[in-house]
Amino acid sequence: QDLGDVIDGNQNPLISNRYSDKTVTNRPAIVLAVQPQPGANTVQIVDAIKQMMLTLRAQVPQSIQMGVLYDRSLTVRASVEDVKFSLLLSIGLVVLVIFLFLRNLPATLIPSLAIPVAIIGTFAVMNLCGFSLNNISLMALTLSVGFVVDDAIVVLENIVRHREMGEAPLEAALKGSQEISFTIVSMTLSLVAVFIPILFMSGLIGQLFHEFAVTISVTILISGFVSLSLTPMLSSRFLKSAQHHRQNRLFQVIEAGFNHLLHFYELTLRPVLKYRLVTLIGSIMLLVLTLYLYSIVPKSFIPTEDTGQITASTKAAQDISFESMLKHQQKIVDILRKDPNIEALNSVVGASGPNPSVNSGRIVIRLKPREQRQLNAEDIILELTPKLRRVTGIQAFLKAPAAIPIGGQQTNSTYQFTLQSSNLQDLRQYLPRLVKEVSLLPGLRGVDSDLQLSTPQVQVQVDHDKAATVGITAEQVQKTLSAAYGSSQVSTIYTPNNQFYVIQELKPEFLKDPTALSLLYVQANGGKMVPLSAIATITQTVGPLTVNHLS
Repeated sequence: QDLGDVIDGNQNPLISNRYSDKTVTNRPAIVLAVQPQPGANTVQIVDAIKQMMLTLRAQVPQSIQMGVLYDRSLTVRASVEDVKFSLLLSIGLVVLVIFLFLRNLPATLIPSLAIPVAIIGTFAVMNLCGFSLNNISLMALTLSVGFVVDDAIVVLENIVRHREMGEAPLEAALKGSQEISFTIVSMTLSLVAVFIPILFMSGLIGQLFHEFAVTISVTILISGFVSLSLTPMLSSRFLKSAQHHRQNRLFQVIEAGFNHLLHFYELTLRPVLKYRLVTLIGSIMLLVLTLYLYSIVPKSFIPTEDTGQITASTKAAQDISFESMLKHQQKIVDILRKDPNIEALNSVVGASGPNPSVNSGRIVIRLKPREQRQLNAEDIILELTPKLRRVTGIQAFLKAPAAIPIGGQQTNSTYQFTLQSSNLQDLRQYLPRLVKEVSLLPGLRGVDSDLQLSTPQVQVQVDHDKAATVGITAEQVQKTLSAAYGSSQVSTIYTPNNQFYVIQELKPEFLKDPTALSLLYVQANGGKMVPLSAIATITQTVGPLTVNHLS
């Protein structure tokens, strides 16, 4: 107690991590982020973590609450369910279209059976390749449904033609499939050839669509095999003559509808064939209009989606203190907590993780389930941005996390532009001009730079001659400054259930005042204490807070 005060506190008091929701405000929290390895199954990982949390719950004190801040598997499950519904819907529509044109239940079932057989066969190949059921593979299956029935319908149509010529079912199936086999093979291979270039694409696009190309190619190949094997076999056993169904009332109603449709097509086709020049000019105008619409349609590499999460990056003046940063960020948190679309949030202040310095903060926002709110994530950002801009002394940048993060650096905005130079002074000169010009571009908001070169600094210049006179080296000065301001661990206290670090630093009132440097003493070799101001010049200046490097 003669040397200093012993304080039972946090290991790093310059980091604040707080959790808030509708019932809890600014409760201290520890956030454990789980990052899956490449190729891992997000849904399986989340299920395993939730199972593990039940065990951990029984081991922690009751005063500690455990919960999930953000569950990425929720959007994955929802998107997969949506794609599965689209797959089933496309299968139903394809079968319905086949039935409307064939008006024959057995004839409809024969090509329809090619769909489940081809999909099940594709599942087997996907399992061998180590693929999983995800949005990409399910999208490939959805698109391939139409391709699957094409071959079977062509084979069935030719078999029906032979049946209408009076041939027996088995003979019609053999002749019909034999005549059309070369056409089926050529159709199948030509469709697969379309997706072969995707297999050899490199980069991120190639990685994304590799499973897509393999899945849809395998499905098409299996459908071609099924159309030349299963379809003729079923046709020889279950296909009945067309006369058997023409007495059906439903057949007559649908046939009448097709006749009206055919008559309408004839009426519209006559003027098109009569005025061929007008038709050609109209086609060219449609082509030009299509190209124009394509040029003005908004495009993006990977569009943002509503994953139920928004992140907010906060930034204050470079000379702000940690306590002042906490107060400013709390104003942002108070505004966010009042929004009816937000369920909970986690606020972090201090140099840790993605926050490079004390003047930066981060807020992870969990939105309410989609069915409980009217606005999507982008609309919520547009609504909150003007409110947060009214808070003085701090800037807040909101963005919805990308489904696939791209870029090597953490940024405040969705898009980033890198200005690189080997000379820091060049960046100091040209970066403000670039930011100013970019801010004038329409459609951009929240333009910011991560170059911070005006941070207050204290520079200690040792006079080596004076220091040598009193027996002090530059290394001793460095050790003294490190002991005072470096928060170094000097010891560890061990207990039966835990261990505590003993961290040495100056009292808070000396840490906040740069003039306190003149009160420091350096121990000379003989044990004599020499004021730091006697052997060094202490000046206050400005310099870079952080310098990002890009290789």
